[in-house]
Amino acid sequence: MSKQVSAESPSPAPPIEPSAVDPRLRRRVIGAAFAGNFVEWFDYASYGYLAVTIAAAFFPATDPATGLLATFGVFAVSFIVRPLGGIVWGRFGDRLGRKQALSLSILIMSVSTFAIALLPTYHQVGYLAPVLLLLVRLVQGFSAAGEYAGAAAFLAEYAPARRRGLQTSVVPASTAAGLLFGSLLITVLTTVLSHEQMASWGWRLPFLLALPLGFIGWYIRNRLEDTPLFQNLEQTKHVAASPVKETLLHNRKAIVLAFAATLLNAVGFYTILSYMPTYLSEQVGLDQARSFLATTIALVTYIGFIFGAAALSDRFGRKRVLIAGALLFIVGAVPLFAVLDTATFAAIVVVQVLLGAFLTLNDGTLACYLTECFPTRVRYTGFAFSFNTANALFGGTAPFIATLLISTTGSNLAPAFYLTVAAVVTLVAMLASPETAGKPLT
Repeated sequence: MSKQVSAESPSPAPPIEPSAVDPRLRRRVIGAAFAGNFVEWFDYASYGYLAVTIAAAFFPATDPATGLLATFGVFAVSFIVRPLGGIVWGRFGDRLGRKQALSLSILIMSVSTFAIALLPTYHQVGYLAPVLLLLVRLVQGFSAAGEYAGAAAFLAEYAPARRRGLQTSVVPASTAAGLLFGSLLITVLTTVLSHEQMASWGWRLPFLLALPLGFIGWYIRNRLEDTPLFQNLEQTKHVAASPVKETLLHNRKAIVLAFAATLLNAVGFYTILSYMPTYLSEQVGLDQARSFLATTIALVTYIGFIFGAAALSDRFGRKRVLIAGALLFIVGAVPLFAVLDTATFAAIVVVQVLLGAFLTLNDGTLACYLTECFPTRVRYTGFAFSFNTANALFGGTAPFIATLLISTTGSNLAPAFYLTVAAVVTLVAMLASPETAGKPLT
């Protein structure tokens, strides 16, 4: 921790106390963070949930399994730019302010997602279609790299210490809400439209919504001031000259711990909340409408569990809650996935709810934990780099690896074993981590 403190030397004047912030302003801050993050992950959810349909539109020359792998491959490749995006957005946010970075990232994300709705298919332009899809996904990945970290830092730096976990949990809650809206919308579309209509034009509808939703989020964010802690850095001229260099020189241990803590979140989030409808329809044999319905029900409970986990982290500490989440996955992932193969629809929903509850112990706590790992001068950079690197290597690849593991091993339990390994890595890191809850962010 001494290295992290030295990264802020010479110490700035005492910052504006977040607890003194007007409650009305804090509500606007929470609303702005929620709106932007909601839009970003609704966009991502739409692609993940429509993977089978997109595979048919952009990779029809292959068999269904190979086409699905190709679609998830494009999903994974878009994450390659996430570490670079984390560095760029982190430097932007630590040098020019959290608000400026967040306002720009949501515009880029919305425009690139809207562009997917306008892309020609393989039948229209041949192999140019998947190339264009990949390019748009790369832009999406770059913009998304600044969203989660920036929104978490924005909320944490406005929050009183005793409720920092609960307030920052709006970030993962808004992420889940974006997934929920995507799941609801696609459930309706697959129920109302025929298979031919979905394959022809119905899959484009969710992406068309990205532009108006994005401009609403941008408008809300653009009307706010930056955080009290960042304003203090500007006023006292203590803004980091080189946030990336400062992060790598003085916060190496924090980067390793943050990366390992994010590992379970990355694998768990994209396996349980994004890939699961595809798993249920392709591996378990559930029809698409009921697959989306099961995920939708699980997401409703998931959002409530997130706030509960965050409240627990404010009371008992981030470390204990993160350890508990890792242990539950180590013990329960394989047995719960085993139930899915032979379960009724009701049992499938129960399993998804339980897996979601396990994940919220990590997801509902992680955003706040990562903001507390890094000092204010480099908080955006440190958070964004470690979080996005873990997601690039293990999050975006999770649906692809799960599909590949099932294909090569012949076992539907392969994704559960992958989750278990990720949980073990996170557990080891958390045992080595100091407690961060309740401490001043500076």
